[in-house]
Amino acid sequence: MTPRTLTCQVIEVEDLNPDVFRVQLEGRPEAVAHDPGQYLELKLAEDIWVPFSIANAHGGDGMIELHIQHWPERDNSARLRELMQVAERLTVRLPGGDCMLDPYSRRPLLLIAAGTGFSQMKAIIEAALHDDPAREIDLWWAARERRDLYLERLPREWADDHPGVRFHAVTEVVPEQPIEGERVCGHRGRIDQALAASLEDVSGHDVYVSGSPGMVYACVDVLASLGLEATRVFSDVFAYAPRDPIVPTAGSLVREGRS
Repeated sequence: MTPRTLTCQVIEVEDLNPDVFRVQLEGRPEAVAHDPGQYLELKLAEDIWVPFSIANAHGGDGMIELHIQHWPERDNSARLRELMQVAERLTVRLPGGDCMLDPYSRRPLLLIAAGTGFSQMKAIIEAALHDDPAREIDLWWAARERRDLYLERLPREWADDHPGVRFHAVTEVVPEQPIEGERVCGHRGRIDQALAASLEDVSGHDVYVSGSPGMVYACVDVLASLGLEATRVFSDVFAYAPRDPIVPTAGSLVREGRS
C-alpha cells in the first residue's frame, strides 16, 4: 500500500498501567487501511514523526488503536503525552513496514514481543484468528515484571477461546502470584533464555519478533539453532537495524559458542 497522510479524530485515551496508555483514533475507513503488523507515523511537530505499531487488524470501521509507552524523561514522550491530553485531531502517515502477516501462509505462528511490541502481535493475532480460528499460535510476551504485561487478560482470553493459542509470559522479576492457566505458562528471566530452555524445533513456523534490536537478534540467534528458516522470520528491526546475515548459519553459531 502507498503511504497516506491524513487527519484522525482522537476518540479515547486510556491508561493501561502507569507507564502505557492506549489511544483510539478514527479516520476514513479506506484511508486507514493497513495490513496486520504494519505501523503508522504520528506527526509530533513540523519535522518530527514518531512510529507506532498499529495494535488492531483493519476492520473497515476506520478505527486505529495504539499502545504508547510513556517515558517522562524523554522529551518526545513527554510532548506526545501532553498532545494526547489536549488534541482532538492528530496527523498520521500510514501504512509503513514490511513485517506483516503473510495472508497465504497457514503455518503455525511463533510470535515474540517485548513491552509494547505486544501491540504489533495483537494485530497479527486478531487477523490470523479471524481467518482461521483454529490457527496454531504461540505468543511469547516479555516484560520486566508482571504489571508491565499491561493487557494480560487479552492473551488469556485468546487461549481460553481458541485451543490452538498458547500464551507464554516472561518476566525478569518473580511475580507475587504464579502465571498459569489453561494454555498459559509463566517463565522467569530473559526472553531469549526462556526460548532456548523451552523450544525444540521451530522449522515449521512463521516467526514474528518485536522489540529492541538487541532483543530481536538475541532471539533470532537462539531460534537459528532450533531450525529457524531465514525466509520465515519477520521483524521491523531488520529494516532499520540490519545485520548480515539476519539469521546465522548453524556453523557460525557453533564457532561463536552460542549453541
